[in-house]
Amino acid sequence: MINDVIITPLDTITTPNGDVLHAMKNDSKGFAGFGEAYFSEIQPKTIKAWKRHRKMILNLIVPAGKVKFVMFDDRKMNDSEFFEVIISRENYCRLTKIP
Repeated sequence: MINDVIITPLDTITTPNGDVLHAMKNDSKGFAGFGEAYFSEIQPKTIKAWKRHRKMILNLIVPAGKVKFVMFDDRKMNDSEFFEVIISRENYCRLTKIP
């Protein structure tokens, strides 16, 4: 696990007319106020990179499909490491990266 990365399991509320997927509340770990929210599509079998944010807290959730997140921690001079997690409905969680 990379320092400053939090994986938080999220609840799914099953209802007859469609599930409700929990995302975040103001008392959730990783919540630091609200700035903006947006949605991003990733085409199948493609790679989409995010830049490294040094000031912004990122909260990533995958409500549909499956996304493999791979992060590289280059802060350790001689012992850099990769971290990867697949987020999907089967592994419904929030990935939080704190700067």
